Amino acid sequence: MEIQDDISIRRYSTGIAGLDALLDGGLPSERLYVIQGNPGTGKTTLGLQFLLEGVPHGQKGLYITFSETRKELLQVAHSHGWDLLKIALFDLSSIEGQIKPESQNTMFHPSEVELSQVTKSLLAEVERVNPDRIVFDSVSELLLLAESSLRYRKQILALKQTFLGRKSTALFLDDLTSTGRDLQIQSIAHGVIQLERVHKEFGGARRRLNIVKLRGSSFAEGNHDYIIKRGGITVFPRMISANYSDEADYSRVGTGLRELDSLLGGGMDRGTSTLFVGPAGTGKSTIAAQCAFTMASRGEKVSIFLFDENTATYIKRLAELGMDLVPHLSSGMIKITKIDPAELSPGEFTQNICKSVEVDNVKLVLVDSLNGYIHAMAEEEALILQLHELLSYLSLRGVVTIFIMAQQGMFGNVQSPIDLTYLTDTAILTRYFEANGSVRKAISIIKKRSGKHESTIRELIIDESGIKVGPVLTQFQGLLSGIPVLTRSIESGPARGLK
Repeated sequence: MEIQDDISIRRYSTGIAGLDALLDGGLPSERLYVIQGNPGTGKTTLGLQFLLEGVPHGQKGLYITFSETRKELLQVAHSHGWDLLKIALFDLSSIEGQIKPESQNTMFHPSEVELSQVTKSLLAEVERVNPDRIVFDSVSELLLLAESSLRYRKQILALKQTFLGRKSTALFLDDLTSTGRDLQIQSIAHGVIQLERVHKEFGGARRRLNIVKLRGSSFAEGNHDYIIKRGGITVFPRMISANYSDEADYSRVGTGLRELDSLLGGGMDRGTSTLFVGPAGTGKSTIAAQCAFTMASRGEKVSIFLFDENTATYIKRLAELGMDLVPHLSSGMIKITKIDPAELSPGEFTQNICKSVEVDNVKLVLVDSLNGYIHAMAEEEALILQLHELLSYLSLRGVVTIFIMAQQGMFGNVQSPIDLTYLTDTAILTRYFEANGSVRKAISIIKKRSGKHESTIRELIIDESGIKVGPVLTQFQGLLSGIPVLTRSIESGPARGLK
């Protein structure tokens, strides 16, 4: 695809939508670019996608390879379901066999003879094909043939002038395997894109892309997640909430529980985020599901992202509490996505949420739980920044956002894996407490930026009849510690509540 911007720079699409977005529409044409990355980062895949993107637009593509044979390239293409019949493939991997043995006995250094032969064969093929797009794989072999920094630089400059003189757009792939790395190619190239493969202690490797430079054109800086699967590379641009306009209406929506709405000062506000925080088993997921179920029952779409619980178990558990999700799942009002934090990158997860809002018009996003998201992020600082951008984006879109975070411990010293209460607009705290020889649950609102709320602590009752938020617990001191002091007598039985 060829793209024209308002300053008359002709751009070529890379064939990767996410990467084109980072490049402000694509790569400026008739220039030379370097794609750097260790083996396994997807350089060959990116190069082939770049060439194939030009085929529907009548642009000729040429893939020049030192490091892979023609057969290996065809196998790569087959694994992605691609047809390379309209792409010219030129294999230089066997060039040594084309050089006659007697060439080693001349007065010239063998590397000069080999490099000259390679260059002659390469230029002849470029002359024959006259390509619009070229991929050269890889410059590491060219560096080895040149044997000196000066000869290498001269060769790169010569190829650059030749390709650009023919108005070709060239990608030079650099696998970073040569010893004595020479960074001159970065200064010669018009742009540099780095691909990185990050290994984790458990789960699949993560891949990140960084545009180091793009001469004469704007681009999105920083690291961006990407994946390689059948069909090619998919890039997930880093979330930048400032790129979106404010479209929220900030009206109030009910939770479906009258007493909880009272605690919240009337309910939840659109365009705000709510964090349910408390020990495991205190009812966070159940109350959040009640909010989602109520929204779907009103005809507003909901997207639920499950990190911890199995989808079938989640649906069955809620059905036993009077929330039958099946009709809403069938109608598309509720969509449940099971997330594997060992495999899914944070960038892809953020992109999935954005897609649900932009494409499916989702009005409530529920993430259960943040603990799984935290484990997916190796760096705490990056986690906070990503969550900040995500919450800002959802706020601008008027989406009701609910996050769940399980704390460590049951009573007494209860701790969170990370303090995120300051990021969210509303924080709802759930706790266990002991009374009359039984373990009960309490709920309270510890902050709400968008309006007034009750500062009371109420009993939370979850049983076969559903969810109940009881009256204010005035009989105790020290409820949040988990071991309160009784100030007056109470009736026994958690289902009846406290009076």
